[in-house]
Amino acid sequence: MNTSPKAVRFDDDKLWVSLADGRTIAAPLAWFPSLLQATPAQRAQVELSKCGLHWDALDEDISVSGLLAGQPDLSRRGAHLTAK
Repeated sequence: MNTSPKAVRFDDDKLWVSLADGRTIAAPLAWFPSLLQATPAQRAQVELSKCGLHWDALDEDISVSGLLAGQPDLSRRGAHLTAK
């Protein structure tokens, strides 16, 4: 199954990712503070790769596998606190 991202869009509170296998997944923008606070122009500068999404100017990377697992961006919010 090919889960490469094919398109990205946003609404007021969600990130939507269309996958090569036909699925569309969504995640709350609140999970990704840099995207939540970014302008529409900054959000539009996304680079798609085989495994995820990258915003160079925002220093943000999101993996498709993380989205599919329902995993928010923990890198800036004390990820070490949730690891056991």
